[in-house]
Amino acid sequence: MSALWAWVVLAGVVATSAIVVEAGRRLLAGRLAHRWPGAGRVARRVAAPAFAFAAVVSANAAMPYQLLHGQADGAVRHALRIAAIGATTWLVLRIGYALSDPPLERLMHIEGERNRRARRARTQMLLVRRITAVVIVILAVGAALFTFPSVRAIGAGVLASAGVAGLVVGIAARPTLGNLLAGLQLAFSDALRLDDIVVTQGTWGRVEELTLSYVVLRLWDDRRMIFPVSHFTEQPFENWTRHSSRLLGSVELHVDWTVPVDELRAELYSALQDNPLWDRREWVLQLVETRPNGLVTLRALVSAADSASTWDLRCDVREHLVAYIRDHYPHAIPRFRVGEEQVSGGAAASPDGAGPSADGAASSADGSAPGRGSQAAGGASAGVNAPEDPDGAPDDSGGAPTARRGDGPAPPKSLRRA
Repeated sequence: MSALWAWVVLAGVVATSAIVVEAGRRLLAGRLAHRWPGAGRVARRVAAPAFAFAAVVSANAAMPYQLLHGQADGAVRHALRIAAIGATTWLVLRIGYALSDPPLERLMHIEGERNRRARRARTQMLLVRRITAVVIVILAVGAALFTFPSVRAIGAGVLASAGVAGLVVGIAARPTLGNLLAGLQLAFSDALRLDDIVVTQGTWGRVEELTLSYVVLRLWDDRRMIFPVSHFTEQPFENWTRHSSRLLGSVELHVDWTVPVDELRAELYSALQDNPLWDRREWVLQLVETRPNGLVTLRALVSAADSASTWDLRCDVREHLVAYIRDHYPHAIPRFRVGEEQVSGGAAASPDGAGPSADGAASSADGSAPGRGSQAAGGASAGVNAPEDPDGAPDDSGGAPTARRGDGPAPPKSLRRA
């Protein structure tokens, strides 16, 4: 066989393998895609590594090694062997990702009561896929390195002293191994899942990404806070969607004693009936505190399907109640009482009745004797705030999100259910 004919055969074999792969891709993405919709997606994802794998394998099979002399023969064989390892690894990873992407996408669209189990399964599948990919890549790199004779000799020496080497590597990689084990613990203990709402170190966020080394929280203002995975195994944190995404939101109003609570309660229920954010599960309006400055604290609790809806519903309820009090009961707008004294003849009487006291004389001297009165507190908005923010969204002052305080008022013994 002439040299020219040998190279022609090599090119023909490589071209034939490429044509076979392209025909299979067109078949899977064309006719079979109507019967199996996932086949077309898999074919498109693995097309590039399949072409590389077919080219390397066919070239290795048809290569005219007898025409290569000297070191060229060994170099070409070695290069094709490494290329085959790389192409095989690439193809296996793409096949695994193509087969696991459809179930992961389906898990993202599950709502309702099954959402918690779907997020748990999705988190575990992603971590298992990442771990499998890392193991495959490490094995592929090790197989490629062991094709070198010098590296093979070093590997044999390392295996001979595996105890000392393992101790050294374990000490050096302790933080990395700790994060790896922490990530597995979080995923398979169901303590943290993708899309969970968590509060840690006063930071409210949604779990956007959970890897073997870090956790990405998406904050309410679209910032990202990145924590090491070990933080969630060593530090306490709040998980608001541990069992369900439903939440209770609170709205506090500081108003005057003259506020008609029954009328406000009826107005709150009427407003909730027309609000689509209310899930019709629970609601209540209670007078929870009397303050020494002449105000009382009203707290409304309302329920919603998730944290975002709870925050919007709280804002709607707060705006509606403030407007209702301002328009219908302006006398209940917060006012701080400053006290009262008996005034007699322009001067306050002394305790023993002997005459005006020194304070009364001083008051009459400058013509500003104190009397019964009250001082406006700046309108209804001055008495409306949210010192406890169970949604973790920004408070009324526009500051950063705040975590729910553990010393806040306990939930009422009974909530009104729709």
